Amino acid sequence: MWNDDLTDVSLIPAFYKLSVPERVRAVHQRGLLSRDDYLSLATGRHTLNVNNADKMIENVIGVMGMPIGLALNFLVNGNPYAVPLVVEEPSIVAALSSAAKTVRQAGGFQAQSTEPLLIGQIQVVDLPNATKARQSLLQRKQEILNLANGLHPNMVARGGGARDVEVYVYPSNHGDMLVAHLLVDTRDAMGANLVNTMCEGVASLIESISEGKVFLRILSNLTDRALVSAEATIPIEHLQKKGFDGEQVRDGIILAGEFASIDPYRATTHNKGIMNGVDAVAIATGNDWRAIEAAAHAYAARGNHYTSLSRWSKNDDGDLVGHIEIPMKVGTVGGPLQSNPTVALNHRILGNPNARRLAELMGAVGLAQNFAALRALVTEGIQEGHMTLHARSVATAAGATPEIFDTVVDRLVGCGEIKVWKAREIVADVIAESNPDKQNGKQQHIELPSGYGKAILFGEHAAVYGRHVVAAPIPLAIQAQVESADDGIHLLIPRWGVEQQVKHDERPPQSFERPLALILDKFALSDRSFSIKVFPNIPRAMGLGGSAAMAVAIIRALDQHFDLELADTEVNELAFECEKVAHGTPSGVDNAMATYGKFLLFKAGDPPLIEHLHINEPVSLIIAMTGVESLTAKMVAGVRQLWERNTVLCDRIFDDIDSLTLQGVEALKKHDLQQLGDLMNVCHGLLNSLQVSSPEIEELISIARNNGAIGAKVTGGGGGGSIVSVCIDNTQQVIDAIRGAGYQAMEVQVG
Repeated sequence: MWNDDLTDVSLIPAFYKLSVPERVRAVHQRGLLSRDDYLSLATGRHTLNVNNADKMIENVIGVMGMPIGLALNFLVNGNPYAVPLVVEEPSIVAALSSAAKTVRQAGGFQAQSTEPLLIGQIQVVDLPNATKARQSLLQRKQEILNLANGLHPNMVARGGGARDVEVYVYPSNHGDMLVAHLLVDTRDAMGANLVNTMCEGVASLIESISEGKVFLRILSNLTDRALVSAEATIPIEHLQKKGFDGEQVRDGIILAGEFASIDPYRATTHNKGIMNGVDAVAIATGNDWRAIEAAAHAYAARGNHYTSLSRWSKNDDGDLVGHIEIPMKVGTVGGPLQSNPTVALNHRILGNPNARRLAELMGAVGLAQNFAALRALVTEGIQEGHMTLHARSVATAAGATPEIFDTVVDRLVGCGEIKVWKAREIVADVIAESNPDKQNGKQQHIELPSGYGKAILFGEHAAVYGRHVVAAPIPLAIQAQVESADDGIHLLIPRWGVEQQVKHDERPPQSFERPLALILDKFALSDRSFSIKVFPNIPRAMGLGGSAAMAVAIIRALDQHFDLELADTEVNELAFECEKVAHGTPSGVDNAMATYGKFLLFKAGDPPLIEHLHINEPVSLIIAMTGVESLTAKMVAGVRQLWERNTVLCDRIFDDIDSLTLQGVEALKKHDLQQLGDLMNVCHGLLNSLQVSSPEIEELISIARNNGAIGAKVTGGGGGGSIVSVCIDNTQQVIDAIRGAGYQAMEVQVG
């Protein structure tokens, strides 16, 4: 497919417009995910399974899922981050990304942290003399520290360990109570178990020195010795929003901040907003969000009244200045990383930070979330900011499928009635508009020019060497629209985040521009001004003919706009030239299918054989996607190298595939699905011998066959991409099994 350039790891334009597989792919392309992590996310294998969950807590009966989102655009102490968030509340991820983008324009967040100290408490009662006991404990402090550190020599070797002892005396109803604080630097560990062990270990010594009785010995979650502060300075020109000038927004945020500083009722909601961001990172990284939450609120209440954790002011230049100080004791090593694979994956996305760096990032996230909430409150208000994201949740509840999801959301927001019942009405309307007319069997009018996708049943790769291909159309078109413009040629693919001007000069065009440049040159349109909008409904690089479908859609859109009066043969020929640019030595079947959109028997040649197969009964196919890119040019080149090394052997394989293809034609005409499935299975074995399969393809084929598919094989270039399978009467069972394994699947009726 035509891909946009890669940029900063934390900057992915229009990320929210991409599908989930496209987002995962974009994150992988920017180096935030290894190939193993990419495959794990793409297939759902990262999810905590029940067996591992059963080892984490008692009485396990299942696992509950939570969404993982990425907050983009973060720049903290000069380091870019894409921040994983585990949260179910709409708007938090989008708000954080927007806030981080605004702050980034002004230089990003500056954050700092103290040493990661955790406090252990040893309670002593029944004291003969509390004042004397306190003095004795302080005099023998080093002895207590030596004993504590002797319990954890590995922590000391890593630069941590017990640092100090503090002693406090409190009056109580049962006489004076003494509490010894053991201050422990736990380094990258959260340290709860470590500190508890130290408290247990020194209890008898403290009891002996104080001459009292030790009762409780346990850590404190008020981690005010592990503080994080973060600051952001935002010029007023970056604060303008929706009819509000920068000064208005700045002064409104400052005033709202003052409200939270003096009124505990407002401060509670204010701080809850801060913790919306902090907790989401804590959960994503396997940290104890409950402890972090408790510490934050206790710290906010340390003065005369509960107050806000952040402060907002303006500096001498009139810039908005935000500051936050918050207890933040987190860990980056230990149990959760080992027991929950998703937690470890999220740490890798962040670059495996140490505990202090993670704490500083979380402080910046808290300040960013606070800024986002206050900015929304003083401009359009919180509710409007939630509307689109709420509409997405409602559309999901109403059963909107991926193909119509964005349309349903847009109409929901437009009507202002964001209710499930309304969403169901819209879903029904959209389906009625897009489905074939059930009464007369004719396809309703499609407004935009389009190209068809394809699934190859027989003949991929062999087609390049002059053998037959059987291909079926996928009724998920790529559509395109051309509109007049005044300032050059613009290409917009909103769903993929592509929006740029096409420059026709001496420099080599970008990957997605090369086929487009060929089209523009062919029609002498390079000097004209217009925009090309592309609306893809076929996943990229999944072996479903997307690049050819895009070429055909754009050619037909240009034909419609400029009255070029192109015949289908001309569209097909030009799309074939585009395929050569994209893939090197294509067979020509993708562009033929994209152009004609019918069940075809194809054979390369001059001219090629393009025969419409008339099937008496429709055939139900299941297309399942691995989530791994199928790089057609690479796979075709790999088969070419194999053929050059073993020409006789490969030609025999191609002949066998050709024989299967022709037998498949007869099975289709007779509607002999069992024979069709048998032939597909044998064909996949031959394709596997050409080394075009992959572990994901083999897993999908195994799932399909084990759940009742009578035939399943790779479709397209291979190396990833998709498979096609055929069933007789248990299609839904196969689809459910594939989706249950974390892959995407859809049913296609062809014929």
